[in-house]
Amino acid sequence: MSDIAGAQNLADVIRAQARLRGYTTAFEFEGRHTGFAGLDIHTNRVANGLKSLGVRPGERVAYLGKNSDIYFELLLGAMKANVVMAPVNWRLAGPEIAFIVEDCRAAVLFVGPEFVEQVRGIRQQLPSVRTFMTTEGGAADWPDFTAWRDAQSSGDPKLPIVEKDIAIQLYTSGTTGKPKGAMLSHANFLSLVRAGGGERPDWNTWSEDDVSLVAMPVFHIGGSGWGMLGLYHGAKGVIAREFDPTKVLDFLEHSKITKLFMVPAAMQFVVRQPRAREVDFSRLKYMLYGASPIPAALLKECIEVFKCGFVQMYGMTETTGTIVALPPEDHVEGLDRMRSAGKALPGVELAILDANGNKLPPGEVGEIATRSGSNMAGYWNLPEATARTIDADNWLRTGDAGYLDKDGYLYIHDRIKDMIISGGENIYPAEVESAICDHPDVAEVAVVGVPDDQWGEAVKAIVVMRPGKQATPADIIGFTRQRIAGFKTPKSVDFIEALPRNASGKILRRHLRDPYWAGKDRQVN
Repeated sequence: MSDIAGAQNLADVIRAQARLRGYTTAFEFEGRHTGFAGLDIHTNRVANGLKSLGVRPGERVAYLGKNSDIYFELLLGAMKANVVMAPVNWRLAGPEIAFIVEDCRAAVLFVGPEFVEQVRGIRQQLPSVRTFMTTEGGAADWPDFTAWRDAQSSGDPKLPIVEKDIAIQLYTSGTTGKPKGAMLSHANFLSLVRAGGGERPDWNTWSEDDVSLVAMPVFHIGGSGWGMLGLYHGAKGVIAREFDPTKVLDFLEHSKITKLFMVPAAMQFVVRQPRAREVDFSRLKYMLYGASPIPAALLKECIEVFKCGFVQMYGMTETTGTIVALPPEDHVEGLDRMRSAGKALPGVELAILDANGNKLPPGEVGEIATRSGSNMAGYWNLPEATARTIDADNWLRTGDAGYLDKDGYLYIHDRIKDMIISGGENIYPAEVESAICDHPDVAEVAVVGVPDDQWGEAVKAIVVMRPGKQATPADIIGFTRQRIAGFKTPKSVDFIEALPRNASGKILRRHLRDPYWAGKDRQVN
């Protein structure tokens, strides 16, 4: 595997795996198998095709579609052309999609068949896009990906790529309500997979016999990053078009999955399937989970049903994914460490900071900060936001509050920011509040996260109506759904006479939030 170890970028990884693994399956998708050698050729064609469209190194292209082997061909082909892929959350509303595509100034927009009509509806809002292309048909007037790809030269473009070049741009919600493009470099990915050298624990060791399930959406680091991780290690990746708990069981049963990553809400859907207790999980070695905390009862149920090793993972888009892990041996009922997120991975530093940026001793709660080679290059075209997040010494502030114990285990206590995590999706109150305030009869609103047994947290809106005006929760929810993605809309609405504020007029969000969390030992669910 020395070829892989010597790769200077992710494009070189594909070239090396093609030499090492040949026609062994790299990706399986809905009956289609692509070998490593075939993937190398396909991605050469994509890179040459992007060049033929006039896409220059450093420019962005965007993908609006569900999970597919085509997406990974585009991602890796873009890397070979030194072009940056920006996958778009297909769950977003039209105006939100338009914002991301225009923010990254995508030269090409690749569109999945389910979203052709939606893109037609916002096309006038996308002046930067020079070429629209369908990935699986659905638009006779747009070029089709497969025909376009196969018309290109299969020769390796051999463009110069350095580790600091950006490999992918993933959008993460912002506190201002506008998503920010986190720029992740080749170095960020390579640092993460190479940390620790050959001294990795079993759960973080891959073999060429491993079969990975890519079930989380590719617009998340849990989708794109997980897919790239398996590819780096030469494992077969089975791609699920979208998360479907019944199909996940089918994959586990028939595709001989050995490793997968899921968010806790997805784990709950799978384990609660009636057939879950009938499936043979003997091939499954490890289930890795993260993106939001997991209820203890759900974890216990999953351990009993899946009978594999469990690894909790803590990280964020800005850290290229996982930086802290709780290994299987710490998943012991009654062990205090079960409440923790785990310990820092090799090569990752953690610190707990006070309001002035001073490091706090073990046991004291402050903001979690991290430093490693996997910290993002920065936010696209947002130097001030980047500077607020990453300091001159590359310490990245996560916005989460927590503490370290004397053994280095990290405990998540609360959030510095007001972010809500529902089913693994990051939702910022400001964005939801902005949508609700467009309602002509709403005077003001505050949005908070409240405990939810299914999703971890649910969005609750607390609304003050204008004098003499009335509305029902259904009115507010329906109005909001027209403006933002469904997963961001409130699941419940309360009406009050006035929002509590401090002397300077700032809404006391914690006063609104705390009653719903009474009896909980921490303010995340």
